[in-house]
Amino acid sequence: MKEVRFFFDPDIKGELPEEEARHAVKVLRLTAGDTIYLMDGKGSYYEAEITTATGHRCFYKVMEEQPQPAAWTGHLHLAMAPTKMMERVEWFAEKATEIGFDELSFLNCANSERRVVKCERVNKILIAGMKQSHKAWKPVLNEMTDFKKFIESPREGQKFICHCHANEDIGEEPASVRPFLLDILQKGEPATVLIGPEGDFSIEEVKYALTKGYQSVSLGKSRLRTETAALVAVHCMQIKNQI
Repeated sequence: MKEVRFFFDPDIKGELPEEEARHAVKVLRLTAGDTIYLMDGKGSYYEAEITTATGHRCFYKVMEEQPQPAAWTGHLHLAMAPTKMMERVEWFAEKATEIGFDELSFLNCANSERRVVKCERVNKILIAGMKQSHKAWKPVLNEMTDFKKFIESPREGQKFICHCHANEDIGEEPASVRPFLLDILQKGEPATVLIGPEGDFSIEEVKYALTKGYQSVSLGKSRLRTETAALVAVHCMQIKNQI
């Protein structure tokens, strides 16, 4: 069976975005009359026929809209402090999109090694991951936000913070066992999970998050890099919420 190639057009406006058009015309050498498949990143695929393909422009007409069923329940939101090396953030963004989640935020924390993120580049990676894995929805991407501002914003559903501080340091019962994220997630409910920088969240940040309704959770016994922890968190949310 011939592989179906998807093109991303969020507006389904009859003309492919420039970068997508260039790939269709210059790389794949598609011409008028060829069938293409589009995704809008909002839950639908479209079967379309190319009407004009010239230079760096590619026009099409939609033959059929194909709404896609949701692949999981709940709204899965991952908020992380970006790593110093952007390659690691980009790797996470690609793999997390292939696994499946709904929203990505970047946090500016006390121990952050990177305080500026070019979201345009990350957004392109999210689109590529969506096309590669045939996802009907593109994750929402938010600009970097100060940790306290993010915590103070109202959010529906479950709220978790992953960290490595001892219970007594953050005011929790010393003998209590920190629950594993996968065990405590509730299927079908929105979930927000916070992942800190390589130096972890500060004790003050963790304490403040707890006062705002976040719950301390564990991602297992191994000490993980930021991007690995973030991917584990996305995978836990996805596993729990698959239909």
